[in-house]
Amino acid sequence: MNVALAIGRAGSTGLPGKHFRQVVGRPLMAYPLMAAKHSKHVDRIFLSTDSEEIAAIGRQYGAEYLPRPTELATKEALSEDAFRHGYHMIRERVQGEIETVTLLFCNGATITPGLIDRGIEVLRADPTLDSAVTVSKYNMWSALRARRIDANGLLVPFVPLDLFESATCDRDSQGDTYFADCSAFVVRPHCFDY
Repeated sequence: MNVALAIGRAGSTGLPGKHFRQVVGRPLMAYPLMAAKHSKHVDRIFLSTDSEEIAAIGRQYGAEYLPRPTELATKEALSEDAFRHGYHMIRERVQGEIETVTLLFCNGATITPGLIDRGIEVLRADPTLDSAVTVSKYNMWSALRARRIDANGLLVPFVPLDLFESATCDRDSQGDTYFADCSAFVVRPHCFDY
């Protein structure tokens, strides 16, 4: 069985009420749930939240509500802890083996069923992998361009520039640069065993 687990909490301070904001006629949080619902591989969808309003919207899109404890619904709480808690609640509800868990955020409107399916298919094709994550290509933010401020207040390369043999000021000279954007993860259950 393949399950999806979305998380969203009520108390956002950066953009209050973001999960309910309308985006093309739907609440923002509908999009990751719709992606999971229309995936070829996801069998059940779960939603971990501290909000009855978020839970109600989730039910409209096929998600089963997992009550999240208060201590995991603060701005200081780590997403990984909320995901781990949600996974253990899923284990109590699901009979049989779980092949993969797709981890989603309620504010992740750009996730598609195809991205979820591709992550599951990558794991099926290579049993040595434990997870797949969405990435974005940002050549303008390559390691070659990264800087830090040293103890003297000077801007210095974050990575020694001699590591890049043929790099120039052309932002594409060192090849494509990918960042894990963490919009969605597809993981094997053993990833929660820590």
